[in-house]
Amino acid sequence: MEQKNRRISTRQLVSMAMLGAISIVLVAVIHFPLIPAAAFLEYDPADIPILICAFAYGPLAGLLLTVVVCFIQGFTVSAQSGIIGIVMHIFATGCCVLVTGSIYKRNKTRKTAVIALILGALVQTAAMVMNMIFTPLFMGAPLETVLALMIPAIIPFNVLKAGINGVITFFLYKSISHLMKGN
Repeated sequence: MEQKNRRISTRQLVSMAMLGAISIVLVAVIHFPLIPAAAFLEYDPADIPILICAFAYGPLAGLLLTVVVCFIQGFTVSAQSGIIGIVMHIFATGCCVLVTGSIYKRNKTRKTAVIALILGALVQTAAMVMNMIFTPLFMGAPLETVLALMIPAIIPFNVLKAGINGVITFFLYKSISHLMKGN
């Protein structure tokens, strides 16, 4: 029995490492503005592997992967965002992953997955709004400038980004979940 648990843990660890690597490659290769008026807000699909991890292994595994990936990204492919960007990313993606993973863990159906991803996207958007403490420092702009961008750019961007990542996660997860679980 102990050997079986160790094998499962090894599979999970390797799967999480692969998902983390995919996340980092995705943010390095795919990033583009969604809203022309705020070109500094770039879409990237890096949260998709993290959401897949939360679906497969639960919210805490998803949060752990979030923290690891955010630090690696923050010191490599997204180094220009610095420690403030790392903290903002951990907070927003971490909130999303905890909500999404917790809801899906209780009832693993397609309907629950949709609900979990929608609520996760809304929570992630709210977390980015709460990141208002750091946003002026991150942007190097006064609070008034950031507030002026909130409704026309920041909120729509975060809803779009989280929504796109949620839709892609929904369509990918079931087709690859058996590989991660060994079924």
